Amino acid sequence: MRTLISALFIGLMSITSSQVIAASGGVHLDPVEIDLSDKASLQRGAKTFVNYCLSCHEASFMRYNRMAKDIGLTDAQVKQNLMFASDKVGDTMTIAMRAEDAKRWFGVTPPDLSVISRARGTAWLNTYLRSFYLDDAKSTGTNNVVFKDVGMPHVLWQQQGYLAHDEETGHLEAHDEGELSTYEYNVMVTDLVNFLAYIGEPSKIQRLELGKWVLLYLFLLFLVVYPMKKAFWKDIH
Repeated sequence: MRTLISALFIGLMSITSSQVIAASGGVHLDPVEIDLSDKASLQRGAKTFVNYCLSCHEASFMRYNRMAKDIGLTDAQVKQNLMFASDKVGDTMTIAMRAEDAKRWFGVTPPDLSVISRARGTAWLNTYLRSFYLDDAKSTGTNNVVFKDVGMPHVLWQQQGYLAHDEETGHLEAHDEGELSTYEYNVMVTDLVNFLAYIGEPSKIQRLELGKWVLLYLFLLFLVVYPMKKAFWKDIH
């Protein structure tokens, strides 16, 4: 039985590893620490998402007022800092650009990012956002190690700067400096990925909070039930 369980575990790990390698094109993915309890990180990630992602990508499953409540902002703060003038606080995070226009301009319709963290994984997103490099053969001027020939330009180039790709070693090297240091840019990406993980499963925050109370309830219940069990079964044991 133990041998069977070990074989099944090894098989499952092999399948999972193969899926990860296939999803990344064989590129090593850098894991990222996701902390949905870090509201400051979620707020920074929301700001980055609205400023740099929401012009092309929707998050149509998320409403502004739901986001405000979950990440510790008031409706007024969201209206002032995270919304366009025409939006209402109860609206979903959609864009004005039509899908057919986006496809004509970019060659493909930019995907809705509501569940991108669940579809791609946070390690993939973390590596992807840090792996754009200069490529004169592309109309956007950049390419990506993780997503070869991606249609998306490097929208965070002002923050990160530009990287050069060494074809022999596969390494990325600094070409032009950005406004942020490498550390600061990595923090920015971590916050953005943290926010994308949140909108992919916003109810997880409530589940984690509720889980603490459930465990406390079960512990207190055990303190009551166990002495009762001993009293009921003392004559049998």
